[in-house]
Amino acid sequence: MKQRLYFIPIVLFAILIMANCAKKGRPSGGPLDTIPPIIVRSVPENFSTNFNESEIRIYFDEYIKLKNLQENLIISPPMKYAPVITPLNTSKMLRIKLLDTLAENTTYSINFGKSIVDNNEENEFEFFKYVFSTGSYIDSLKVRGKILDAELRGAQFPVTVMLYELNDTFNDSTIYKEKPMYISATRDSSNTFEITNVAEGRYKLLALKEKSNDYIFQPKSDKIGFLEEIVELPTDTSYTLKIFKEVPELSIARPAHLSKYHILFGYEGKPKDLSITPLSELPDAFVSKTIKDIKTDTLHYWFKPEIETDSLLFLVGNKEQTDTVEVRMKNLYADSLVVTAHTVGTLVPRDTMKLKTSTPLVAIDDSMISIMDKDSVDISFATRIHPSNNLAEIIFPRGEDQRYKVDLFPGALTDFYENVSDSLTYRVDTKDNSDYGTIAIRIENIDSFPVIVQLLSEKNVTVDERLLTANSVVNFDYIKPGNYYIRIVFDSNDNGIWDTGNFLKKQQPEVIKYYPKKIEVRANWSLNETFILD
Repeated sequence: MKQRLYFIPIVLFAILIMANCAKKGRPSGGPLDTIPPIIVRSVPENFSTNFNESEIRIYFDEYIKLKNLQENLIISPPMKYAPVITPLNTSKMLRIKLLDTLAENTTYSINFGKSIVDNNEENEFEFFKYVFSTGSYIDSLKVRGKILDAELRGAQFPVTVMLYELNDTFNDSTIYKEKPMYISATRDSSNTFEITNVAEGRYKLLALKEKSNDYIFQPKSDKIGFLEEIVELPTDTSYTLKIFKEVPELSIARPAHLSKYHILFGYEGKPKDLSITPLSELPDAFVSKTIKDIKTDTLHYWFKPEIETDSLLFLVGNKEQTDTVEVRMKNLYADSLVVTAHTVGTLVPRDTMKLKTSTPLVAIDDSMISIMDKDSVDISFATRIHPSNNLAEIIFPRGEDQRYKVDLFPGALTDFYENVSDSLTYRVDTKDNSDYGTIAIRIENIDSFPVIVQLLSEKNVTVDERLLTANSVVNFDYIKPGNYYIRIVFDSNDNGIWDTGNFLKKQQPEVIKYYPKKIEVRANWSLNETFILD
């Protein structure tokens, strides 16, 4: 019996050894591959002259693939017919099949950006550029510089940078229909650029933040930046371009009959002094109201009484431009009066309570409105109508850490069609002043007035602004805790807003300068900052 007991541990040990041997495992492998692919050879060789081939083959030391090729590829000068570039999956050879007829005595560059990666770890072979010349030498001049955004803190990467040769055929309209001679792009968020392999000559330098990536300026979708002076190569100058979105020329969209007494007039451009004048014969009792939409480029045209006709003609425009438009009339129902809250809930002291109506508001009956605080104390108030945007404003003093109940009894609001509002109740809250922060900023070295000093949220939304006509300290109060930016708009035409630029008018945008650091505002904090302009 004892002998059997001696054998038990031996058997268990043997079973354990066999079990461990039977376990399946993975080899630990070597260190992670961090080395990008290496070119073994190119046919023809990179930087070849007297190039007359239709295909280029580039061999690598490992399997590669192309990642986001169309987002990275830049061919300069642009080709009418894009080359076919493979592999579509993986290969050790990159093939470029040229489909276009190449220009004589021209240096071409094919820049792959960050699109070439190895097959396993996707290590990038960054900014590989294949260069060749159809002439006897490679052009070697360059243009370098930096891209800024005229309105934002930084330009969104990437931005296309272009050179147009100033020859006999170039004029201001060329950039709207023809591709440039040379193209490059900003490489990273630093938004610096370098256009290489450029021939000696005189050029127009532009930058585009494009949507279509066709290298042609499309004002409706693209931002543009341009250098006013001519670039003459060779040069060692570093250039700075500010991109901006142009405001299109005023144009009126086809109007739409939306409801029985309501026509929409869409437009593009600045609607300054935009008016709508009926041209069709109308009844003597005809009256109308025009209201600008708060969010969209639309004019709401309200009228009465009902007009029984198939169409109406209107003259729409301003002093600079007018258009005659026709509205096809339909048999539609009339709009009812609907009241919505525009600013209610928790309000900071600088804001007021505002309501918006679905139809034009013409009267407020203060006797049908009641405001009480959380202790049921009646609060005095005043009201007013903003006819340009159809807002009803209810103004009343608000204390700290309060809750107000605002009742609108039936008939408090009356619209253009003599409809009255139903019973409505809203709540307005306030916080302690200690829940907010303040910023006092002194601006030095302002060389011209007026300027607009703006406080911006992290999402680039204007929270508050002040107009300065002389040197003084700017105070922003009742600021919610968070991160903010401060910028100064140099209002050179004194119209109270920032004005963008225009390429055809040779007009640069108004200058904007940002305070160089982000400002963190905390509750019950008062910050004092000094902005020294250079």
